[in-house]
Amino acid sequence: MPTPTCGTTCVVFDETLTDYDFGPSHPMNPVRVDLTMRLARSLGVVDGTEGGLVAVPAPDATDADLLVVHDPQLIEAVRRSSADPALSDPRHGLGTDDNPNFPHMHQAARHVVGTSVEAARRVWEGEAIHAANIAGGLHHAMPDHASGFCVYNDVAVAIRWLLDHGAKKVAYVDVDVHHGDGVQKIFYDDPRVLTISLHETGQMLFPGTGFPAETGGPDAVGTSVNVALPPGTADAGWLRAFHAVVPPLVRAFAPDILVTQQGCDSHRDDPLAHLMLTVDGHRASYIALHDLAHEVCGGRWVAMGGGGYAVVDVVPRSWTHLLAVVGGAPLDPATETPAEWRAHVDETLHRGVPGRMTDGREPAYRDWSEGYDPDTWLDRAVHETRSAVFPEHGLDPLP
Repeated sequence: MPTPTCGTTCVVFDETLTDYDFGPSHPMNPVRVDLTMRLARSLGVVDGTEGGLVAVPAPDATDADLLVVHDPQLIEAVRRSSADPALSDPRHGLGTDDNPNFPHMHQAARHVVGTSVEAARRVWEGEAIHAANIAGGLHHAMPDHASGFCVYNDVAVAIRWLLDHGAKKVAYVDVDVHHGDGVQKIFYDDPRVLTISLHETGQMLFPGTGFPAETGGPDAVGTSVNVALPPGTADAGWLRAFHAVVPPLVRAFAPDILVTQQGCDSHRDDPLAHLMLTVDGHRASYIALHDLAHEVCGGRWVAMGGGGYAVVDVVPRSWTHLLAVVGGAPLDPATETPAEWRAHVDETLHRGVPGRMTDGREPAYRDWSEGYDPDTWLDRAVHETRSAVFPEHGLDPLP
């Protein structure tokens, strides 16, 4: 395990990653990726003159890469659906409302996977201390079928690559508003992988899973961790839950590397869910994950995108904050969005965008050590998670 080059950070990217495109009426419009990179470059976060993130080439995954996670029948089905997008294949989750077929789907999906594998490789082999793939984070894809806008599971393939190349333990933290069910399933009985997902409760939201009792298979009890948050949870409650669960478990697990998924569909303006975070809350979570990587695993951190369907007002700002944190130079929330970026959005999409990189909130939370209130849904949810998994790591579930 080489020592990372101090200060070296990268985002793995090329413009063809926006070819992962289910069509103009689909919620996951790839314009969110394009606008993020445009904003990050305009602000000097990526390829700036004073350091920060460097954009590096994004390779394709090979069939051998995909096969470490996915069944060959799924890969063949994706190829067929790519060649004939009119083909319906619900058995493999293709040609559905969530995952409509599109030409060259196999190529676009494997490109996302290859990008995440490259981010993992660069960190693991010491070429970078942090690496990002904002087009990645397709955490719902299962070994044998596509699911929830996700054709192949780039997260799981990247984690498997790390394990196959010497990582003894990998911690995966998923802050998407939807449960990271695909990654959990793939590593559910693997004690080398700790999966933690903070999400809106499956009582209210797709995929209907991710409850505290899902703690891992017989050989890995306690390595699957789920915090099922009530609808309406905002910055203070979300950060309270995060800090009550994530840092103590990651410290106890002592991974070699941290892999994270930063879906920003927990935002109050996201049309597909019911949490109430702001970009300021997102930024606070990114900083916490960055600091945890440095505290626990020598700074080794692979960060990916994920969900996020307020594709103009929210995703570009949130993920630009993510890229700035990955690059080691967090942006001041009061920073103005550049005039040239706002003009581009107006010219191409005929709409205005926020003038600053903030939603005007100052994220703060009450620490769990101050005690919990069993009369609140949020605190009951956190306590249930801690009670289910903390003892498996030698931790006290009580405050």
